Amino acid sequence: MYTSKERQIHYQEPVAIPTLIDPTVIRAARQIYRTFIEIYPNRSQQPTGVVINRFTYRGKLIFSAKPILLPDECFVPLNQIEIDTH
Repeated sequence: MYTSKERQIHYQEPVAIPTLIDPTVIRAARQIYRTFIEIYPNRSQQPTGVVINRFTYRGKLIFSAKPILLPDECFVPLNQIEIDTH
């Protein structure tokens, strides 16, 4: 038998697995972001992405690094929105 000192469990950080996001959700997030750019073209702070409801496609821009999501929501990072801002 192992003693408690011998049975140390080494914790490893989980590996980030990219999630696939429904293309319709990405299109809705892109539209929300595009509207933001049109209304606030000179805003200095860049959002990190869009939190969007997967069923209603309503969403909002997020400026924090780790958003808190409701069960029906998903986070679309800005790099997946791939929008030309010019």
